[in-house]
Amino acid sequence: MSLAPAAFGTLVQRHWWRPRLTPLTALLLPLAWLVGAVAARRRERARAQPLAVPVIVVGNVIVGGAGKTPTVIALAALLRSWGLNPGIISRGHGRADADVLLLDADTPPQAATPAAFGDEPLLMHRRTGAPVAVGRRRRDAALRLLAAHPAVDVLIADDGLQHHALPRDVELVVFDGRGIGNGRTLPAGPLRERAEAIWPSSPDTPPRFILVNGRWPAPPARALPAPRERCFEAVRGLGGAVALSDWARGAPATREALHALRGRPLLAAAGIGDPERFFAMLEAEGLRITRLPLADHAAFDTLPWRAGTPDVVVTEKDAVKLASHAPGTTRVWVATLDFGLPHALALALREALDAR
Repeated sequence: MSLAPAAFGTLVQRHWWRPRLTPLTALLLPLAWLVGAVAARRRERARAQPLAVPVIVVGNVIVGGAGKTPTVIALAALLRSWGLNPGIISRGHGRADADVLLLDADTPPQAATPAAFGDEPLLMHRRTGAPVAVGRRRRDAALRLLAAHPAVDVLIADDGLQHHALPRDVELVVFDGRGIGNGRTLPAGPLRERAEAIWPSSPDTPPRFILVNGRWPAPPARALPAPRERCFEAVRGLGGAVALSDWARGAPATREALHALRGRPLLAAAGIGDPERFFAMLEAEGLRITRLPLADHAAFDTLPWRAGTPDVVVTEKDAVKLASHAPGTTRVWVATLDFGLPHALALALREALDAR
């Protein structure tokens, strides 16, 4: 009996997060060696032309979500607290085309759609107010943003770690509680590059820091191949909840609204990289939920829950796509995330930026 491609992919991914190779992932090692060699060759041949302002790249080495979006949002707030004026560049996952587009205060609301910009760029602009340029070629996006906003004096690149045509002054690599899995490259493991590339040994590479979004290493995660003094743990928790209609109008989430959901039967839907992380945070707040995990970047073209469902709680990333929907009699709540960068990391980033 043969497995459908999607089912086989799901099976392989379950094997990635075991600390050692399994018979299935061992069969994929020749392809993994090829992927690792190609990634290393691209990095070695990279010749990026510098930009007029410093660039901080926020990315990950593992596939899937690791917390890049909240990291970018927190980093923008940190840079502003230093008196800087950040801009954000991103590919914009799920966009309808590859052209460079600019999202800022002058963008008409009817044009600011997930299809045009991607869900994460919309959320980053909404939470930070910073101008965001999206494009497959991140350098082109950066040039477009700087031309339109000459007051921008630092750029944050969302998910640009493997985009070597983009110059960078500092790299911030994000991991979640799963760590590096079995430490192998795709398709035998979850890494986009060889494990040794997590901590480059060349003196010519820009300063790199590791941000761990969650408790890690957590069994059975392997040890991280990076100096402990360059690894930092994010501070995170649910900030509160707000009705979807109020969230769309810019109303803030509150702890009172979140706690008022206790005792209700809730359906929790999440189209993010690691839905279980969101579900666990809801339960830690005393909410009684039924889980509805969805694919990362789920489109929400149709509502994934049954008509008449009383209460649904979603992430902000999903709320971006749900704001234009009419949920009928269902009460949809948006649970927001408070995500902070540790003080020690802030000091290290400031020192690295000043040195560059």
